[in-house]
Amino acid sequence: MTDSPRPAQAGQDAVAEQGRVCALAVRGVRGLQAVTAAHPELFDAAPFDPALLSSVATTVAFIAPWHTAAELRITTRTVLWVFAADWQIDYLARSVDDVRQVVTDCLAAADGATPPPGRHLARLLADLRDELTAVPAFARLRPIWRDELARMLAAAAREWDWKNLPTDPTTGRRLPDLDRYLENADNSGSSFVNSTHWIATGDERTLAQLTDLLDAGRGVQRVLRLVNDLATQGRDAEWGDLNALSLVDDPAQVHDRLAELTARSRGDLAALAERCPRQAEYLNRQISFTGGFYQLADFWGARDE
Repeated sequence: MTDSPRPAQAGQDAVAEQGRVCALAVRGVRGLQAVTAAHPELFDAAPFDPALLSSVATTVAFIAPWHTAAELRITTRTVLWVFAADWQIDYLARSVDDVRQVVTDCLAAADGATPPPGRHLARLLADLRDELTAVPAFARLRPIWRDELARMLAAAAREWDWKNLPTDPTTGRRLPDLDRYLENADNSGSSFVNSTHWIATGDERTLAQLTDLLDAGRGVQRVLRLVNDLATQGRDAEWGDLNALSLVDDPAQVHDRLAELTARSRGDLAALAERCPRQAEYLNRQISFTGGFYQLADFWGARDE
């Protein structure tokens, strides 16, 4: 019978593992620096500061620490692409036509088109698409990846409409209620990132359960949406973003809904762990890491006025 590690030894082992994960994040940052250097037009705004790159790489490293830097390359770059897409639609688009052009360009790139000059977001997506073509599973799972992308872009366009179009004369309402807002959580890009991550790194057992994984991930996505909103209410008000707290009369409604959704997701993931333990852990770590991260920091840097 092997003795359990002494407390000091266990603590040292934990610190060593944390050091390894931090090194994984460093590798990820350097990879993202190469992306921003290759696509300067996408990342020249002030919010894309070095801290954002570090935060993206650190998040991915701590959520999926069992992977190598090479295995996380596509995942990390996809997260950065989601930030770029958010910036293009939420802050640079000035009209419905601008938003629709972004959506059209990106879906065309996903379908294999070569983006025309000046379509920088679609060009970076095409780079990611080309990297994924080297993954054996991508050929058969590409429709799922494309559908997740389309869902994300449609949700982002819908939120732009909510923020910018006139009030509906029939209903007298423009902004969504909390339920509808949460139904639109695909705009965060979390599910699209998950689909990319699992296609790029998953074994056959994982890929065989991709539909169930995406369903569970969509529940986690709603949790992450509310965690983000509770932490960034001030920035969202300053930047003109929607926030769950602005859609309710009593902030307790958001806190209660977050507790409810978190409990439901934890339960769903406990059941999922019986069939797919590593990917259930990946989703559990998304909830835990995001909750800890937003206690002290935000991803975005200061907005360029």
